[in-house]
Amino acid sequence: MKSNSVQACREQEDDRQIIRQVLNGQTDMFESLMTRYQNYVFKIVSGILPNDVVEETAQDVFIEVFRSLAKYNDQMPFKKWLAGIAVHRSYDYWRRYYRSKEVPLSSLTPDHQDWIDGVISHHATEQFNRGEARDEARELLKYALAELSEKDRIALTLVHLEGLTVKEAAKVLGWSAINVRVRTHRSREKMRQKLAPLVRGEGRNDG
Repeated sequence: MKSNSVQACREQEDDRQIIRQVLNGQTDMFESLMTRYQNYVFKIVSGILPNDVVEETAQDVFIEVFRSLAKYNDQMPFKKWLAGIAVHRSYDYWRRYYRSKEVPLSSLTPDHQDWIDGVISHHATEQFNRGEARDEARELLKYALAELSEKDRIALTLVHLEGLTVKEAAKVLGWSAINVRVRTHRSREKMRQKLAPLVRGEGRNDG
């Protein structure tokens, strides 16, 4: 344990030296920080975001780090500061992705579709056992998600549609795990309440 602590201190001091060099005009030195931490950033981002945006987001993280380097407080380990930027960049992606009420569902997987069925399972009817009802189920999900607040929609989607654990979602959102758990449970119940009358065939009043 002591040797690990000594190694960590050496790495922190090495990071500080490189940062001072970069800030003094030796910008090429920044590449050594990227080389040292690129796998670390990829690991954080890939645990939060879809695979097809991981590389671009990781690049954005390092761009932000470079631009913000003058604001870095060297009393904090650089690795911890870097992780915070990676997490917040990932959160920004989800905020942009789900900000609009027009929730994009074209990429729903079979697992997502099964989750839709699970949400409405308390009131399922024969029509939702037919394959041709999938499109209607997707439309209902879009409608129900649009009725949630932005925070509830993001929390619910991260945990139930994107498969993050409550702890992972809490880290991304900067909330407590209890807050995420309560929001996702409450949001799921709200969706059931919205979907139940539609599944029973009572219809939706769109205007």
